[in-house]
Amino acid sequence: MDSLVNNSTPMKTDEVLRIQLGVLRQEHRDLDEAIHALQETGTADMLTVKRLKKQKLKLKDKIAVLEDRTTPDIIA
Repeated sequence: MDSLVNNSTPMKTDEVLRIQLGVLRQEHRDLDEAIHALQETGTADMLTVKRLKKQKLKLKDKIAVLEDRTTPDIIA
């Protein structure tokens, strides 16, 4: 019985990671759209745009970490 519980735990962890990955990707797209919208208006505060771009880069890094965790290692 214990082996069944242990075998199901990684599956749940993978599901949680995929959900988190989806949320982060959506936030990244939202920030991208916000940056473009601010730049298109021509009234964008450069400091605000810079901060949004920095947030976007942090999200990209988090996405990369989660993608690495969800991708199985392949031994060549």
